[in-house]
Amino acid sequence: MTTRTADFVVIGAGIIGLTVAREITRRRLGTVTILEKESEVGEHSSGRNSGVLHAGIYYGTDTLKAQVCSEGSRRMQAYAEEKGIACRRNGKVIVATTPSTTPQIDVLLRRARDNGIRAERIDADELRRIEPEATTHEWALHSPDTAIIDSKAVLRGLVDDVGLAGVSVSTNQCVASVRPERAELSTPSGRLSYGFLINTAGLHADRIAHQMGVGRAYTILPFKGLYRQLRQPFAARFRGSVYPAPDLRMPFLGVHITPSVSGEVLVGPTAIPAFGRENYGWLKGIEPYQAGRMLGTIGMMLAHNRQGMRALVSEEGRRYSARGFLKATRALAPGAEHGDIGPVVKVGLRAQLVSRRSKLLVTDFVLEDGPKSVHVLNAISPAFTSAFSLADRIVDRVEHMAR
Repeated sequence: MTTRTADFVVIGAGIIGLTVAREITRRRLGTVTILEKESEVGEHSSGRNSGVLHAGIYYGTDTLKAQVCSEGSRRMQAYAEEKGIACRRNGKVIVATTPSTTPQIDVLLRRARDNGIRAERIDADELRRIEPEATTHEWALHSPDTAIIDSKAVLRGLVDDVGLAGVSVSTNQCVASVRPERAELSTPSGRLSYGFLINTAGLHADRIAHQMGVGRAYTILPFKGLYRQLRQPFAARFRGSVYPAPDLRMPFLGVHITPSVSGEVLVGPTAIPAFGRENYGWLKGIEPYQAGRMLGTIGMMLAHNRQGMRALVSEEGRRYSARGFLKATRALAPGAEHGDIGPVVKVGLRAQLVSRRSKLLVTDFVLEDGPKSVHVLNAISPAFTSAFSLADRIVDRVEHMAR
């Protein structure tokens, strides 16, 4: 069997894999092959997200997210303008859905100021002027620089970019095994030897890393996110996005209302643990062996109940029903009626990293070095927003290690 070669192998053709490959070619570091196990790029998290470009309000200054999010958003919007991709800066309001979440507004405002991001605390009257259907307790936060974008068009643009730069994008190429001592991996098309490997495999990133002796302190627990569509004429009353003030102990932003560039208005997503890394349906994608391990991880986290895990699972479980979605929507926009909430139109899975040591969900991006490799282990939101800037950081590490 013939062994192919490449200077750089990128595993996973989502937003991070594509931007990393693009940056390697921009620096002219060598030949690049991207291996994607699906028949198309961006079939999982990158192609199923909300399309929101976050401004960077949520993240503490000591996090990698804070360092790359706002710059990433600016670069993504510039890329959209360059490529003629639909993108609209329609803003976002963050509301206090209960009195107990009101203090979070000031926490987020401080973080925005610390990160140099435009944001303004507004009262209920100003909120109604910006988003007539939204409600809050005492205060809300307005982020004028939050935008929405056509995520799939971005992925198509990047595929064109890397193709023109000579990158080989090989689909239907699931990585069966990696032999780091030989700098070689196996795919359905045969063996591939590499000079350096970048693991951007998303939902399967920990599996690749563990084969290379990396990231064993972590495991990925997938969380399922359901989105429903708001029906007209209620949907037309929203100008921008409406988010709840989040529980900052958790890496989830809560069910929110978000217009899309195509004119639809979505409400979601849920955040309930899934029973497989591709468990998009009720039964489809369940991995019996993996489900057992995931149940064990969930049980461990529920027992410790750190980060409010019991409350999260209880609350999110109720949102699987139309009634639960309606309640979550009314917390943001009390005028919503049962007939305003349409069917589930999109399902996504979040590759959420869990620390085996602390029994906590990891809230920041995680990059780990391995033998001739860098592993992106926690490319959660706002990874799409941050992609160009995060890719710079990743390729900086690659260049340093590959010298």
